[in-house]
Amino acid sequence: MAINLQKGQRERIQAPQFTISLGWDTNSSSTGSAFDLDASVFILGENSKVLSDRHFVFYNNLKSPNEAVIHTGDNLTGDGDGDDEQLLVDLSKVEDAAAEICIVVTIHDAEVRSQNFGQVRNSFIRIVDTASNQELLKYELEEDFSVETAVEFGRIYKRNGEWKFEAVGAGMKGGLEDYLNKYN
Repeated sequence: MAINLQKGQRERIQAPQFTISLGWDTNSSSTGSAFDLDASVFILGENSKVLSDRHFVFYNNLKSPNEAVIHTGDNLTGDGDGDDEQLLVDLSKVEDAAAEICIVVTIHDAEVRSQNFGQVRNSFIRIVDTASNQELLKYELEEDFSVETAVEFGRIYKRNGEWKFEAVGAGMKGGLEDYLNKYN
């Protein structure tokens, strides 16, 4: 049975290979434009900086070195129920220099389209064991991000040789650029 996390809660990840699934629904009628939300991953070192440009995984760089993280592709609309974007993770392939994997979702062209996460609902991140297809962890965003255009949903970090997941739920107004500046 999956563990439903609250913001700030941390749990050990029991599976070496898993899928990070992200989902959301949007209120496209509120802006007149379709929403395009994008999942991104930053693989960080001990200094909280991305290890290299190739360790930033997103719709234009679908695989990290060693294929430790693989983005399955960009969902341009988020239509339908369930998962909207997925990231495959194999912790056995993550370099020793990596200390953290941050999962961020941004709204593409948010400023031009006058969109923000306050217009997004039913947002979640879940971790599913690849071998058993069992949902291990789930975190549902409940905050009203009325000005934010990017949200760090969660992070996977290594502590004392164990990988853990933390439900973060922290937003930024400057979109993906804010996170690029923070982690570069």
